[in-house]
Amino acid sequence: MTATMPLDQCKQSKRAVSFFFLLLLLLFPVGTHVCSRTHVARSPEMSTNSRSNSRANFNNEIHDISTVQNSTMPPMYYSDRSLADFFPPHLLKKVVSEVVSTFLLVFVTCGAAAISASDLNRISQLGQSVAGGLIVTVMIYAVGHISGAHMNPAVTLAFAVFRHFPWIQVPFYWAAQFTGAICASFVLKAVLHPITVIGTTTPTGPHWHALVIEVIVTFNMMFVTLAVATDTRAVGELAGLAVGSAVCITSIFAGAVSGGSMNPARTLGPALASNLYTGLWIYFLGPVLGTLSGAWTYTYIRFEEAPSNKDAPQKLSSFKLRRLQSQSVAADDDELDHIQV
Repeated sequence: MTATMPLDQCKQSKRAVSFFFLLLLLLFPVGTHVCSRTHVARSPEMSTNSRSNSRANFNNEIHDISTVQNSTMPPMYYSDRSLADFFPPHLLKKVVSEVVSTFLLVFVTCGAAAISASDLNRISQLGQSVAGGLIVTVMIYAVGHISGAHMNPAVTLAFAVFRHFPWIQVPFYWAAQFTGAICASFVLKAVLHPITVIGTTTPTGPHWHALVIEVIVTFNMMFVTLAVATDTRAVGELAGLAVGSAVCITSIFAGAVSGGSMNPARTLGPALASNLYTGLWIYFLGPVLGTLSGAWTYTYIRFEEAPSNKDAPQKLSSFKLRRLQSQSVAADDDELDHIQV
C-alpha cells in the first residue's frame, strides 16, 4: 500500500495540472473574443479620443491595484493597440515584482504554517491567518503600483477574463507566480529542516467539503479585490487593508477544513517541496471558480452614477495620483520661491 501511494499522488497532481491548463485553453479564446467584439460605430474623432484614453489607462492604471479603477478595456482594445503596448519595456520589472511578492507571500504563509504544525506554542493557528493577511497587505502596498500585486494565478486569470488585464501577459505572470512559490517552498524546506511538511494545504475531510470552502473563500477575496481595485467610488488607498483583511478573516475558519489556500501557486510550491499531492486538484479548481464567480458577481452589481458635469475631470483615488499631485505642488512651490528670490 505504501509503495503505490506516491504513484497515486503523482497521478493526482498530473491530472490537476492538466485540468488547469485545459481550463486556460478553454478560457483564452473566450477572453480574446470578448475583448475583440465589435460595437456601435464611432465617429473618427471619438475613435481617436478613445484610443488615446485607452493608451493612457493601459500604461498608468491597468496594472496598479490602486489605480486600475474604471479601466475596463474597450471592445476594440486589441485591434487598436500595437505589439509594444502588450510587451512594454517595463514588463520584465512587473514579472520580477510578481516573483518577489509571491516568493515572500509563500515564504511567510507556509513558513508560519510549517512551524505551527510542528509546535502550536510557537505560532498558533490564528497567528498563521494573521501572518497571511499581513503579508498580502504589505505586498500590495509595496508592489501594487508596479505589477498590481496579483501573487495568484487565479486572480490574474479573473482580471484577464473580465478585461482588466491583457491576456497576452497572463503566461508571464503565471510563470512568475509559480516560480516565486516553488523557490520559496524549497528555501523553507532547507531552512526549516528537519520539518518535512512545508505548509501544505490538504483536505481534512471529504474532498467536496474542501472544494466548496475554497470556492467560497476565494470568491470573497476576489469580490473585495475587484471592488477596491477597479471601482472609482471605492477608497483605493485602503485596497491593501481590505484585501489583506479578507484573506485573514476567511483563512481563520477555512484553515481547519481545506487549509485556506485560495491560491494555486501557494499550494503547488509546498506540495512539490513536501512531495505531498493529496487533493491537489481542489486547490486549482476551487480558486479558479471562486475568482471567476467573485469577479462576475461584482461586475454584475456594479453601476456607474451619471456625472453631474460631463466636463468635470474624473476623480481617481490612488497612491500614484496623490504622489503625482504632491510632486506637482512641490515643483510649483520651488518655482515660486525661485521667482521671489
